[in-house]
Parts: sequence; structure tokens; C-alpha cells
Amino acid sequence: MSERRILRRIRGIDTADGAGVKLKRIIGQPGLDMLDPFLLLDEFRSDSADDYIAGFPEHPHRGFETVTYMLAGHMQHGDNHGNRGDLVPGSVQWMTAGRGIMHQEMPQGDAQGRMHGFQLWVNLPASDKMTTPRYQDIGPERIPVVHPADGVTVKVIAGELAGATGPVAGIVTAPVYLDIAVEPGAQLEIPLPEGHHAFAYVFDGTDAQVAGDKLARSELAVLSTGGSVRIGGREAPARVLLVAGRPLGESVARYGPFVMNTPEQIHEAIADFRAGKF
Repeated sequence: MSERRILRRIRGIDTADGAGVKLKRIIGQPGLDMLDPFLLLDEFRSDSADDYIAGFPEHPHRGFETVTYMLAGHMQHGDNHGNRGDLVPGSVQWMTAGRGIMHQEMPQGDAQGRMHGFQLWVNLPASDKMTTPRYQDIGPERIPVVHPADGVTVKVIAGELAGATGPVAGIVTAPVYLDIAVEPGAQLEIPLPEGHHAFAYVFDGTDAQVAGDKLARSELAVLSTGGSVRIGGREAPARVLLVAGRPLGESVARYGPFVMNTPEQIHEAIADFRAGKF
């Protein structure tokens, strides 16, 4: 089984979105526009409510999926179809926007004012872009935690590892989504589907060992193809997001919260939004 290596390194850039929420954009920026099927990766992290309390007021989506993973604080959400929820720490929401939805997300800090999480955008194939919207709201108690090696703890959100299967199901890109905590000197070889595009992102600690190289905090590694990748700890504990998905290989037309295959479909999405058809 061939091991993956690091092809590119990308550092997140500080920006703001929604009504002024400060965040770090890692995928979806000039240095890495997309990594098929992944369109965007944002990390939001702050101890100050001023950085996030205005949230993401009602906005449309069409043609892709949003994946929200909360680590600290809450994310209260709702849509124009009557769905409501509160993502607590450790929870995941995999939302398939499909043909269109009006959605809002309002972050709340914990007792110390901390708010930390990720949002990933995953493209849908042309055949599924106009599917019926749906949610998978997954509480932390449903996410299996495994210890596949000494000093390694993994939350399996999607995919399989060490006999555990993540609760996210029915996603066409067959994703792998792992939250990996490694102690100093610990090491693990993680199997991945050979042809999936994959990345690793260090979000806690000073650095980690990824594919035989040091990867610093807030740095993303685009990985080569291969059947596995080696993740390990260095001098201090670290946490790493490891995400992989089947590439779609289709044309992509994007305009803000609309992701389709052609410019004509983008014009149609805008017209449908303005006509109140979402």
C-alpha cells in the first residue's frame, strides 16, 4: 500500500464573512481555490464575542453541502423550511443544500466566551445538485472515539477506522472525516481510499508529523494519492483534521453561495432566489 506524501502547504488567511464573523479561510482562497470535491474550509476561533456574535444571518445555498463541526461554544441554526437546532461542542451538522435553502447560523460562546469550529463545503455532482435539501445533525454522543495506537485518540465523524464507522451516511463523495489527537512521539498509519483527494490540517498544538514531514499549526497539507497516510506527534500534543473525498471531476461554476456546473445554471439559481423559490 503506497503512502501519501505532502504535495502542497497552505496557510489560512484571516478574513471575515457573514455579518462580520472573523475567521481563517484555508480552502477557497487565492492559494488554494478548491480541492475537488472540497470548495471551502473555514476555521472560526475566538475568545471575544465581538468577533463572532453577529453571526451568519439568513442566506441562500444551492448545489453543495456544508459541514459544520463545533469544538467550543454553540451554533444555533434555522432555515425557511422550519428546521431549527443548536450545535453543541463536539457535534457535527452535514447539510445537503441541494436545490436550495435559506439558512442562518448564529454562533454563541461558552461560559468563557470561547467559540471554535470548522465549516467545510463539499461539492455535489451534477446529478444531485437539485436534490431535496436534508440535514444530518449529529450529537457528540453519536461520534465514535477510538484509540488505534498508544497516544492516539481519533473521533470518527465519517469513514471507518479501527472497527468504528462514522455516523455521517449517504454522501456521494464517500468522505473520510477524522479528528486526530496525538501525544508526543505517538504515530499511526491511517488507511485512505486510494483515489480520494485528501488534506490534513493542524489546529491544536505547535505542529504535528504528517506524511513524514513537520506540519505547523494553522497549516494545511494537500496530500498525494495513495492508500494510507502517517500521522504522528512531535514535541507537544497536537490535533489534526484529516479529510478525504472522492473527486467529482466536473466543471464548477460558482457565485457566492451557489455552486453549479455552468454559468447558465448560476443565472437560473439567482433568478429562482429572487423569485422566492428556495
